[in-house]
Amino acid sequence: MNLAGLSNNVIKFNGLNYADWSEQIQFQLGVLDLDMAIMMDEMPATITKTSTDDEKSLYEAWHRSNRLSLNLMRMSMAENVKPSMPRTKNTKEFMKMIKEYSQSDITDKSIVGILMSELTTKKFDWSQPIHEHVTGMANIVARLKSMGMEKSKPCWYKRKGD
Repeated sequence: MNLAGLSNNVIKFNGLNYADWSEQIQFQLGVLDLDMAIMMDEMPATITKTSTDDEKSLYEAWHRSNRLSLNLMRMSMAENVKPSMPRTKNTKEFMKMIKEYSQSDITDKSIVGILMSELTTKKFDWSQPIHEHVTGMANIVARLKSMGMEKSKPCWYKRKGD
């Protein structure tokens, strides 16, 4: 199994797209049969000398699911978002923390930076219709406006009569 390849099939989490990212992550983990750590309410009990083979098997399967799920989630995050992500060793907790992070005011500054970067560097590459490109750019501007960022005219811009 190549997790790097799998993470390329999932949209990158950028702080704004939790719902889409979460849906794709959960689908990908389900297809791979690695969603046990997300689906179970609690981590299985630690293995002891008296543990049955079924308990040992469940414990090992959960830990494998948890480890690989966390890796896939972290690999499918935008590079500028990774440093601000919470640290935990539990997949279910991680998903909860990411959801809270994506809804917090803390993300506003980093999201504005991401959107401004995308707005100023995105180029039309002919791989999509022009309409989709223009619509995408307009959506970025709308998101920035909804966050209180208004575009202003450059200082060198003068209309007749100004």
